[in-house]
Amino acid sequence: MTPESAALPGAMHPTDQSTQGCTANGEMILVVEDDVELLELLGTLLKSAGYQVAMAKDGMTALESVTRGGVQPDLILADFNLPGAINGLQMITQLRMALHRSMPAIILTGDISRLTSRDVAFEHCVQLNKPAKLKEVTFVIASLLAQQRNAKNDSERPGQFAPGIARSSIIFVVDRDDLFRHTIRGVLESHGYAVHDYATSEAFLADYAPGPPACLLIDAHLPGMEGVELLHQLRKNGDDLPAVVISGSNEVSIAVDAMKAGASDFIEKPFGRSEMLQSIARALEHSQDANKKLAWMQEATHCIDSLTLRQRQVMDMVLAGFASKHIAAQLGISQRTVENHRAAVMTRTHSKSIPALARVALAADLRV
Repeated sequence: MTPESAALPGAMHPTDQSTQGCTANGEMILVVEDDVELLELLGTLLKSAGYQVAMAKDGMTALESVTRGGVQPDLILADFNLPGAINGLQMITQLRMALHRSMPAIILTGDISRLTSRDVAFEHCVQLNKPAKLKEVTFVIASLLAQQRNAKNDSERPGQFAPGIARSSIIFVVDRDDLFRHTIRGVLESHGYAVHDYATSEAFLADYAPGPPACLLIDAHLPGMEGVELLHQLRKNGDDLPAVVISGSNEVSIAVDAMKAGASDFIEKPFGRSEMLQSIARALEHSQDANKKLAWMQEATHCIDSLTLRQRQVMDMVLAGFASKHIAAQLGISQRTVENHRAAVMTRTHSKSIPALARVALAADLRV
């Protein structure tokens, strides 16, 4: 039985998913798995596919192989549940920090809880749930490495996010989840930001005083004073502290309310560190450079002006929270036509999400 056709014991099965167009270029893959039989099978499979392979049975051994042994992986494949003090995801985070680069990573896990998925997504890893399929693993590895080879710039490299601003900026994190705040703090501090975190809006207000360049990263839903209420309070006090609002809800109305309250951006959980860092960097940059903010507003206006009258109507109703079928009924057109207009709006405004669309619309000084 060849490695390509073998089933990984207790964890994986073969599949007919094609890997055509994705070939190995001799990259180094670090495999971390405490099941010795599975570890050896993965190693044999990847070597036969043309990769260099380093293997470890736990997170601490993997860390030592990099920090002391000189292993320089191009990709990490790790089980989530590893023996010892750190799990696979924590090990990946520490390796990326030690190497000062964000190599792609895959987490294998039998734990498909929402919390685990959120953490994996936040660390910008790919999650494959057990039992995974053998060729699925090799296909994902090849695809991630191909993307890495083709990328001109790694958007998560330290220094990519306005390092001059970061060194002098404070990020205020307000979220009720202690673990979430701890994770956010680690990411932000690794990129040069100073971090103050709070569980409630009231605790933040009791401690806050305007001063050095800063950005507020705040959950929309908090006990007591909610995130949008806090923004209204700051603006009422004449404070234009830039803010990024985060939420586990995808309700359009929350995103629009946050933007109207003065938020620079709105991002939904689970989100990757790259998305968060880009939002914070943009908020800080616009607050400190009026020319860049003006250029952004002019670009947003140009995007909105490129829309047809019907596309503007559809956009307004989408941002008001109407579903496509309700928009179709009100405008007297088919739901398919609404979807086509909606897709055109997203394309012309370069928006990948409704919060992003709301940001463009409000930057163009539209009433939504």
